[in-house]
Amino acid sequence: MNLRELTRAKSIERLQAEAGRRGEFRRVLGVWQLTGIGLGGLIGVGIFVLTGVVAATQAGPAVALSFLIAGVASGAAALSYAEFAGLIPVAGSAYTYAYAVLGELVAWIIGWDLLLEYALVVAVVSIGWSAYLQALLTQLGLPVPTWAAGAAGTGPGHVIDLFAALGALGVAGLLTLRIEWGARFNVTMVIIKIAAVLLVIAAGLPYVRPENWRPFMPYGFSGVAEGAAVVFFAVFGYDTLTTAAEEAREPQRDLPRAVLLSLAVSLTLYVVMSLVLTGVVHYDTLNNSAPVATAFAAIGLPWVTLIISLAAVAGIASVMLAFLLACARIWFAMSRDGLLPGWFAQVHPRFRTPHRPTLIAGGLTAVVAALYPIKEVAELVNIGTLSAFVVICLAVIVLRHTRPDAPRTFRTPLVPFIPLVGVAFSLWLLSRLPAIAWERFLIWMALGLAIYFLYGRRHSRLAAEIKGAPPTP
Repeated sequence: MNLRELTRAKSIERLQAEAGRRGEFRRVLGVWQLTGIGLGGLIGVGIFVLTGVVAATQAGPAVALSFLIAGVASGAAALSYAEFAGLIPVAGSAYTYAYAVLGELVAWIIGWDLLLEYALVVAVVSIGWSAYLQALLTQLGLPVPTWAAGAAGTGPGHVIDLFAALGALGVAGLLTLRIEWGARFNVTMVIIKIAAVLLVIAAGLPYVRPENWRPFMPYGFSGVAEGAAVVFFAVFGYDTLTTAAEEAREPQRDLPRAVLLSLAVSLTLYVVMSLVLTGVVHYDTLNNSAPVATAFAAIGLPWVTLIISLAAVAGIASVMLAFLLACARIWFAMSRDGLLPGWFAQVHPRFRTPHRPTLIAGGLTAVVAALYPIKEVAELVNIGTLSAFVVICLAVIVLRHTRPDAPRTFRTPLVPFIPLVGVAFSLWLLSRLPAIAWERFLIWMALGLAIYFLYGRRHSRLAAEIKGAPPTP
């Protein structure tokens, strides 16, 4: 083994050619369906839960600034993602982009990293979805049995979070069917939750009292910064749509548009929603699992509370769908490259979807969501995505120097300034995460490196082609 082996990379031309001739997936997604996948990943637990919790415990009304700070890091990375999405329209997102620029080992690290992050996002969101569904059922007079209401330790008599598990399994089943069915479901859910957010803003504006915004920054700027590290969870979902590149009709044209459009829409809604929510009630009343619904109940608008609960159930389901879709397609791409067993890279003969990684990932996330409290699962989520953002932003700079001639349907403006802003903000947000999250992340990465050196390096299809021999079965 030598450095040259670890940095072997796929050429851009090869990836573009493979994308053009492969037929594993059905190319049926247009720009609006891709944008819907991005919005599905972006608008959910963040806007219905984190907005209030972060305001109450870390940022106060300045939670709007927390979203803007997180949005700077995410926006710089989004511009970099958009350039790669137009240049290399292949399933795998950041994993594939790293493979083309920084080589196989870095690509493996990013892919392994994102497998964990996307799966954990599905588990976290499943738990949040279950909480809103239980609240809605209780409002309708259909309380959930105590034993099925949450994981052990989350409340008296709790044994398992049954609805969280069923939600993850249901989304996995839907994604196993035709991709356009899942995409249509997702677009419908996205429309419902955006309509609900607009309703909340419109209904809340007459009740906004500016005195609730004072003090605007009660925990100081350090609280705003810590809040940004938390709400970042809510502003990175657009990368999920790039994993569906091989199911897009015009990927080089539509992927960059969908990335930027989904982030712009969601960030605008987050900022306006946070200002309205903290203007309607005092920020210190929002530290609960359903802060938006609680706030409108407090001002005497129970009908808005019911609509919010319905929209949250629909909206959070679309987040589960977006991230499980992304997890399965990165798993598929790594297996197709030989870095994981090729058994996972077989598409369903009828539905043309990566059914094996989809169902397995759905089953694993269902187990985690059913048995573990949301806080323990959420601690690991942001590290992997922020790490991927650092790699993608640096890769754009590297590729501009090594391949300035490559045809780009979208060019990140102000290179290297904007990518470096993305790197700096991402590193800063990484520094704000707890030590326990880093410890668990390093354990996961050690396991991943062991798999790569014991299996992936020897079975790599790219390595076999360079040597002129068939890949090891």
